Amino acid sequence: MESADIIELKHSHNVNLGDISPSHRVAIVGAGCGDVELLTLKAARLISSADALIYDSLVSEDILDLASNECEMHFAGKRCGMPSAKQDDINRLLLACAKRGLKVVRLKGGDPNVFGRGCEEAIFLAKQGIASQFVPGVTAALGCAASAGIPLTHRGVARSVTLVTGTVIDDSCQTGVGWQALLTAQSTLVFYMGKEQAAHIAHGLLTAGASIKLPMVFISSGARVEQKLSFATLGTMAEVANQLQVSGPTLMIVGEVVSVGQELAELINQVEYSNTDVVASDKSMSESAEVLLPIQA
Repeated sequence: MESADIIELKHSHNVNLGDISPSHRVAIVGAGCGDVELLTLKAARLISSADALIYDSLVSEDILDLASNECEMHFAGKRCGMPSAKQDDINRLLLACAKRGLKVVRLKGGDPNVFGRGCEEAIFLAKQGIASQFVPGVTAALGCAASAGIPLTHRGVARSVTLVTGTVIDDSCQTGVGWQALLTAQSTLVFYMGKEQAAHIAHGLLTAGASIKLPMVFISSGARVEQKLSFATLGTMAEVANQLQVSGPTLMIVGEVVSVGQELAELINQVEYSNTDVVASDKSMSESAEVLLPIQA
């Protein structure tokens, strides 16, 4: 589906969901995890009608293409270990655009309130007399797991999901209390932005009693064409992380559900291989039949 096709989709009751409410001059919007087709219809309409778009580095080009030619485009991305926009500067930019009377869309990868600082920006704007609204997006844990064919919960395997930021390990984790809390019975752990902390995370979980054979996977550039899966265990996790050569964002899923996803992938491969054999066999029989057809007088 092309970007333009999304803009043309109409609401069944002809309600224009693309206009930012006059009482909410800024929309803080989740762009999902890469694939333009995972964008919500409301988000697509807001982007296409925006006067100013302030976007993060994880927003794909296909999604940015939804903005009109007249829309002001302001990059405000943050990337680990790279020069990034300061939060105070982003806040001031949001305020300045809103005060100019523009329809402002603050566009964030994933969901704006899952490690996205969406509410921080909303609170800042509210203190300056500017109301905002949130539009949810498919967060990386959901989008990457789905695109990789890994269930985050599975009957008899995982009863809960814990989303963890991998960039900051607090004092409670240093003492082992935090790691123990993460190992709640039958819970899948999803670490955002944690590849650089993989060795520390593995050590913390192992020290708290996790099995060295507990499966995990690195999902790089999830839900995108260049998606890459790198499977490991807690015992090999640090080594695999060091060997990863990827430029896109990397998510980590730790738990027995990873094995469930691998089993599913193997079964699907068998089905596809079997179907390929059937198609090849049917084609061969068809060609043979054509050769043996008698010539009609």
